[in-house]
Amino acid sequence: MDSKKCEAFLAAIDYGSLTAAGDALGYTQPGITRMINTLEEELGFKLFVRTKKGVSVTPNGEIMIPAFREIVRAQRVAEELGSTIQGMLSGVLTIAAYYSISAVWLPAIIQRFQKDYPYVIIRVNEGGNREIAQWLHDKSIDLSFAAQPSEKVPCDWIPLVQDEMEVWLPIDHPATKAASFPIEQLNGAPFIMTSANQDTEIDRLLAKESLMPDIKFSTKDSFTTYCMVEAGLGISMNNHLISQKWSGQVKQLPFNPPHYVELGLAIPNLEEASPATKVFIDYVKSFLETIK
Repeated sequence: MDSKKCEAFLAAIDYGSLTAAGDALGYTQPGITRMINTLEEELGFKLFVRTKKGVSVTPNGEIMIPAFREIVRAQRVAEELGSTIQGMLSGVLTIAAYYSISAVWLPAIIQRFQKDYPYVIIRVNEGGNREIAQWLHDKSIDLSFAAQPSEKVPCDWIPLVQDEMEVWLPIDHPATKAASFPIEQLNGAPFIMTSANQDTEIDRLLAKESLMPDIKFSTKDSFTTYCMVEAGLGISMNNHLISQKWSGQVKQLPFNPPHYVELGLAIPNLEEASPATKVFIDYVKSFLETIK
């Protein structure tokens, strides 16, 4: 079965339309439609239901997704191995990461990697713990750069750094003069929640310590939360890295006792990882050594 057709099918699912999938893969809309039609003819059943809004996968198509992902993965590994033997690493590397890691660390890492391996195409999927866990489960990414997934997620884990959790306070908050913030003072405090119930580090810490702040507002974006804290609408928290490059009238304090998030790399299966993935892992480790 042609891996290009399988890739076209998976792209149509990811982008929600054949036109967007064609743009992403470099095909015209009629071209990618022909590929999908041919794939359906080979299989003997429909993979998509076409609507005015795009495409939706059929139940039979859902069943085929894991097999198609494995075909595409195996093809890429074979191509990369061939390139490696010839002394020229190439292929596609799909990385999932927190927005903070994408903004603060990944640009420098990718710059170094691309300088040495210009023929490797890098795609970055930004998301939170729940999204990344699903991508790892589906094997739709080569690796993630985030916190450790739950034990239910099949993956290999490489721990890298400990990132401290911090409270965010309006600049006129009475606790800003202290060196740290007693974590129990979160109980009942007017709180701005980011990405509630999405298995974030905030969710995990509140659950672990059985804390119940008074949630006044909720947002989907950490920077929005930061700005609302700056406006005096409440307090919040997050890991240090996420606001490392932000400058505003917000006081960030470590907790007492301190709490940390372990950040690292999760790989669906390290033994089966592509050559580009394994080389990129080395570049991540090397970069983090330089900023310690």
